[in-house]
Amino acid sequence: MHGIAPIPGYVVIQPTTLCNLDCTYCYLPHRALDRRMPVEVARAVAESVNPWAAADTRFSVVWHGGEPLVAGRAHLAELMAPFVGVEHHIQTNATLVDDAWCEFFRTHDVRVSISVDGPAERNAARVTRGGAPAYERIRRGVDALRRHGIGFSALCVVSAPRAGLARELYGYFLDLGCDVLGINIEEQEGVNSRSNDFGADPVRAFWAELVEAWRAEPRIHVREIEWTLRYVEAVLAASADELLPRALDPIPTIANDGRVFLLSPELAGFTDPRYSDFSSGNVLTTPLHEILGAAAESAVWVPEYLAGIEACRESCPYFGFCGGAHAANRYFEHGRFDGTETNHCRNSKIHLLEGVLDHARAH
Repeated sequence: MHGIAPIPGYVVIQPTTLCNLDCTYCYLPHRALDRRMPVEVARAVAESVNPWAAADTRFSVVWHGGEPLVAGRAHLAELMAPFVGVEHHIQTNATLVDDAWCEFFRTHDVRVSISVDGPAERNAARVTRGGAPAYERIRRGVDALRRHGIGFSALCVVSAPRAGLARELYGYFLDLGCDVLGINIEEQEGVNSRSNDFGADPVRAFWAELVEAWRAEPRIHVREIEWTLRYVEAVLAASADELLPRALDPIPTIANDGRVFLLSPELAGFTDPRYSDFSSGNVLTTPLHEILGAAAESAVWVPEYLAGIEACRESCPYFGFCGGAHAANRYFEHGRFDGTETNHCRNSKIHLLEGVLDHARAH
């Protein structure tokens, strides 16, 4: 794995910066501002995306805010209209989902992923702008999806990983009815400055217990477990070198104003005296495929990040599993991009793999 691929596997598009919630761990700096994407930006993105989608039937456009549903059905439909042959995915807090939105999802063939952190007592961080718990509104949205027979994925943020929690969470998501579950250990990034140094033992125990709960009733896909088992299987088959892509996926995030942020959506909206605004161009002035063609030199921080990837390759025995620390985690934890190991690495890669192996050794 060297350099940055000229064609991404998917693009992330920000239809609005506004979110109707005010989650305490959120990284977004402008979530109280309603800056909506003009349709001209979506058209410009589609000019590059549609040829990629013609060659890849699973090419995805991921709508991710803010809260994308705040943009409204009419405007979101206008933003989607220029795209041809793509899979539309939406990441939503589900609080606005109702019968009308479910009809929208069906009409536009949108795949839905909801953000919820488990039962009500585990959702203390997810609050409205007035500070009220958002859980009941989330559940009403989930009930609407289930009533309409719309399958959905779930994304859960874990702010205090420890033994005993994983089994509870897995049982909850089984009952919730999601098809796929992703677990994000809380990250120190963006405007969320809370420490994510949780220590090795509780995090390893959390992941080991999650594997145990999943093995007892493997009715849903758990993203992190499947990643890990795929890697372990490849190691045993002496084919682990084939798992990492030949080049980094640029994961272009298109901000509401057309600016393009590569490799880490979490960098959008921030500035730094050394790195400016982290953007690599704007689709209103430069086609997205041209921006990606010059990705390695498109922003001052990118070469520094690529040097950090090489440092990970040389120094970390887990490189074959994770492919190097993520750009935003390096920046928000270290203040630069050429550092190596981060707390995010430890929590969501190193201790994940160790926890799965701990479970295997115990059974």
